[in-house]
Amino acid sequence: MKIYTKTGDKGLTSLIGGTRVPKSSLRIECYGTVDELNSYIGLVRDQPVNEARRTLLKEIQDRLFTVGASLASDPEKSKMKIPDLHAEDVELLEQEMDRMNETLPELRVFVLPGGHQSVSFAHLARCVCRRAERLVIHLNEDEFVAELVAMYLNRLSDYLFVLSRQMAHELGAEEVKWEPRM
Repeated sequence: MKIYTKTGDKGLTSLIGGTRVPKSSLRIECYGTVDELNSYIGLVRDQPVNEARRTLLKEIQDRLFTVGASLASDPEKSKMKIPDLHAEDVELLEQEMDRMNETLPELRVFVLPGGHQSVSFAHLARCVCRRAERLVIHLNEDEFVAELVAMYLNRLSDYLFVLSRQMAHELGAEEVKWEPRM
């Protein structure tokens, strides 16, 4: 099977369901950003500090493929069975955050991204996740987006923030506090 089809050479692509749309459309931007996020999650998963979290991070990547499939579908024309998110997917992220927060010092200030390269990768993933969430919310203003998509992305960005703190804690890295200049 060839990977290239040449059907996108004029700047159009197909959604699941066959609808042709410009590659610059907001729907394409949404699932492209989710794909970018998935790559960053892979980078976070590959960090040695996350050895014990590899399975969970792979599950998150699987859910992001589900999100991408949902966003890549024409909600009016697709007759293809698309995997969907479940409330339990959001709950899993919440449970993991609660579990990590039990061992972390209370957060009383804003922290700057950084402190260790692995921690910085988690912050990059968090920022891309927030962008994906903003784009999905914008798309939902005019087109159908499954409700759990934005909710999952919102919770995932929170999870990635807590994960960055947990990673810093496990690595013995300093959490760089923001000290506003007054």
